[in-house]
Amino acid sequence: MPEQQLLKPKEWSYCDYFWADMKDSQGNGTVVGFRLLLQKQLKGKQMQKEMSEFIRERIKIEEYAKNLAKFSQNSLAAQEEGSLGEAWAQVKNSPADETEIHLKFSTKLLSKVEKPLMKVHENFKKDMKKCDHHIADLHKQHASSYVLVEKIQRALTEWQRDLE
Repeated sequence: MPEQQLLKPKEWSYCDYFWADMKDSQGNGTVVGFRLLLQKQLKGKQMQKEMSEFIRERIKIEEYAKNLAKFSQNSLAAQEEGSLGEAWAQVKNSPADETEIHLKFSTKLLSKVEKPLMKVHENFKKDMKKCDHHIADLHKQHASSYVLVEKIQRALTEWQRDLE
């Protein structure tokens, strides 16, 4: 059977060497694809956290629209008539229009971006806790198996002495 073609032949990637070891670019040691993938996952977790914080800050900034709404309700020079009165009314209404746009944008950021990011973050946390518990259980099983093997080894040594 012919050898499988590499997906990225000019560079090392976990796509091509997931479980296998390969020398790093300086030839110093080996890099395991699984470790590389784990590092990418952990970097992704940090990136998601930073993105979520950025969106949260943007939402706070967009809330200045509430102040625009209050500002647009100012009654200064409201009695002006004629074309100047019409122009003034448009100037006064422009903050109200901006308010609506910014509030809608803030709402969309919250519902379409921040909440899904936070959901991914929470799911990641839950999955990591499950993995941690599973790994802890495996460590306990390994330790108990090791103790059992030592016990069997001692018994075997005693049997060998008895046979001799």
